Amino acid sequence: MSAQDYDSKEIDVWPDNWSSVDFFLSVSTQWRTGMGGATGLDYSGVYAALKMQRIKKNRWQKLLDDLAVMEVEALKAMKAKDDGG
Repeated sequence: MSAQDYDSKEIDVWPDNWSSVDFFLSVSTQWRTGMGGATGLDYSGVYAALKMQRIKKNRWQKLLDDLAVMEVEALKAMKAKDDGG
C-alpha cells in the first residue's frame, strides 16, 4: 500500500483496538500480490512479526482475529479503488 491508498480523513480508534491496529500497520508490507493486485497478507511474515515484536502467545489469537477483519476490509477498499470506486 502507498500513501495514495489511504484516505486523508482521520479516524478514531477505540483504545481497546489500538494494539490490533498498530499490529496491522506493522505488517502493512506483508501483502501477497498477483496480477490482479493484493490477494491477502503473507501469514509467514505475520507470524515472523509476532515473534520479532515479542508479542506474548496468549495475545496472538485476538490479534490474528482482528487482523483478519482488517485484512478483508482493506482488500475490499483496494478492490473498490481498482474498480474506480
